[in-house]
Amino acid sequence: MNTNISGKVIVITGASSGIGLATAKKLSELGAIVSLGARRIDRLETLVEEIKTNGGQALARSTDVTNRENLENLVRDTVKEFGKVDVIVNNAGVMPLSLIESLKFQEWNQMIDVNIRGVLHGIAAVLPYFKAQKSGQVINISSVAGHIVAPTSAVYSATKYAVRAISEGFRQEVKPYNIRTTIISPGLTESELSHTISIEEVKTSIDEMRKMSIPAVSIANAIAYAISQPEDVDTSEIIIRPTSQPM
Repeated sequence: MNTNISGKVIVITGASSGIGLATAKKLSELGAIVSLGARRIDRLETLVEEIKTNGGQALARSTDVTNRENLENLVRDTVKEFGKVDVIVNNAGVMPLSLIESLKFQEWNQMIDVNIRGVLHGIAAVLPYFKAQKSGQVINISSVAGHIVAPTSAVYSATKYAVRAISEGFRQEVKPYNIRTTIISPGLTESELSHTISIEEVKTSIDEMRKMSIPAVSIANAIAYAISQPEDVDTSEIIIRPTSQPM
């Protein structure tokens, strides 16, 4: 698995918990150098110390993906520290589900800002480096909700459909620069996403569904698989979900 992973410098957003944290640990175990961004810097610093104790290399920066300069600084510091950047995993996301009739305007804007603008900011931050070196990989975390829509998920699904559209358009545009683009679409996965749901009955329903969740390391393994492929292999999308998940 560590073929084509060891020695790569990989930026991961939303790395303080869930999929991002599991991915940081997995890729570090496989020999990657990881650069971690999230708002909760205390958690990131603890993770960096754990990685370093285990013989890995890592750095952490407080990063709000809705702030373009935060992501530019994360990538710039990564290149300054490690000499290059090979992969970005745009993982940061929020999921405050609600019926549209609940008119949760602030939550809609939050999903648009984090789930869509955050991905665009991540792509923009690494693109100059990838173009200059004529290599790189962008991995964007979408969701099974980017393939299907259900009550309460309309806006969240819209943001995840957007991630898939952005990823596919980007893939087609950057072929001259030998940049790979991968979409990872998880199903029910252990994470803190349901913590952002403000309507108690919706949260209760989702928490009940999430009892069938697969561990975050399952998604980390899929990310590692996509990175590990030879440079002439572009794994365009992986959908990964619990065997028991009906949708």
